[in-house]
Amino acid sequence: MAVYCSDIPYTAEEKIVVAMDIGTTHTGVSYVYCYPGQKPRVNLVTLWPGQAVASGAAKIPTFVVYKGTRLETCGQQADDYLDDPEYTIAKWFKLHLHPESLKQSDNPPGYGSNSNYSSKLEIPPLPASVTLQRVYVDIMKYLLDHTKQFFEGHVSNGESIWRRLRHRMEFVLATPNGWDITQQGFLRRAAITAELVTAGDADTLIKFVTEGEASVHYTLAYSPSKSWLSAGTIFAVIDAGGSTVDSTLYRCKSLEPHIELEEVCASECIQAGGVFVDRAAESMLREKLRGSKYGDDDTRTDMVRGFESKTKRLFDGTQMSNVVEFGGNKDNDRTYGIIKGKLILSKDEVAQTFDNVIGGIVESCQKLLRGRRVEHILLVGGFGESPYLKKRLMDIFSKQGATVVTVEQPSRKAAAEGGAIWYIKRQVKARAARFTLGTISSVAVHRAEHLERIESAFVDSDGLLTVRNTFTTLVKKVRKSQLTYVRVIHPIKNGLIG
Repeated sequence: MAVYCSDIPYTAEEKIVVAMDIGTTHTGVSYVYCYPGQKPRVNLVTLWPGQAVASGAAKIPTFVVYKGTRLETCGQQADDYLDDPEYTIAKWFKLHLHPESLKQSDNPPGYGSNSNYSSKLEIPPLPASVTLQRVYVDIMKYLLDHTKQFFEGHVSNGESIWRRLRHRMEFVLATPNGWDITQQGFLRRAAITAELVTAGDADTLIKFVTEGEASVHYTLAYSPSKSWLSAGTIFAVIDAGGSTVDSTLYRCKSLEPHIELEEVCASECIQAGGVFVDRAAESMLREKLRGSKYGDDDTRTDMVRGFESKTKRLFDGTQMSNVVEFGGNKDNDRTYGIIKGKLILSKDEVAQTFDNVIGGIVESCQKLLRGRRVEHILLVGGFGESPYLKKRLMDIFSKQGATVVTVEQPSRKAAAEGGAIWYIKRQVKARAARFTLGTISSVAVHRAEHLERIESAFVDSDGLLTVRNTFTTLVKKVRKSQLTYVRVIHPIKNGLIG
């Protein structure tokens, strides 16, 4: 499996960088061992417990299994506990962390309906007496433990190197474009509790990268960018994941000596990922099988599992009949299209489960592209591997002169690998702020609105008439910020830094 290698030797101090992408449905980890004089190489963490050795997959299901409140396992091994009532599984828990701005109309429409989603958000509950932070702490520990084992088994003298560099190991955490310092603060605290870093080093050793930016680094590393990318080119990146779809517009500022990019405008982030296709499928099956002996909750759960693992992934919009495998040869109900443990769905039935989600993605992208000439749209992410999604996007955006480009690597996690590449390259030199950022300060009276607060003014040490508690803007919304320095700002709540 080919991996990215920098074309420039590393010149700073020796270190290990671990990049994690804890996705809604799948999770991945990559690492870089940076040694002075050598060209840094991204390494994918594979051979996860429970995976077939020959699979070589660099991602695992985002499952955390508990027996009561005791952690049992994570990832692929959770398959052994899916039908065991003594165990509960935390899944799709990333949805609990989404900000309110993302929690909107994502319920599937009724069977055969063209109505919009309802405004109510349904999120699978966490296991009883298990907090969201506990789930993140447990999966972070699990990821780091296996990364350590993998590193020590694949790097010469790896055990000694890991032990020597562990205290200053850096971590890159990929997050949706729509997340902000609130979610970053949550992940930072979880990383401290999981002992990835100490509280004193967290600000220095933890880096955050948006999934969109990580994905553009991943895509440029593995797509033939030289064939279409030139100075001045504007292109879009759509990172279609499990629960969110991040869309970002970039302009290529230069190609030599290195590719340099800048964001054209604030990125888009909507809650419209692959899990909502599964949710729509569950709703469709509930209505379709009403009256069938196979319409019970347990059987329907098995059908959704079969739909997600195979039917959804193979569907490209051309198959007139589509098979959902769920049972054995004795499971038959021809009235409802069930033959020998297989449910037959029509093309329209499967397409219906995609349509509202794809509609949301298209609407978000159209908003991003409005008034701009874009020739290339790079499609990445787990849901981005869907041939039907790609076909629909090509049909729509080809009429606007844009070509949809994909990176065919279904066993890899774009944001996890892209996070490591981002650390090495840092190609994006300017970002468009999604919010206006600033601080509270005291300023001299010089604007008309200050006169409304003249009664609370005071004379400062310089003899200037000054008002307190004014908002001073550091970066305006949508204004591009050149990345010449980093300032970490934490919100203060109840006297504590978040």
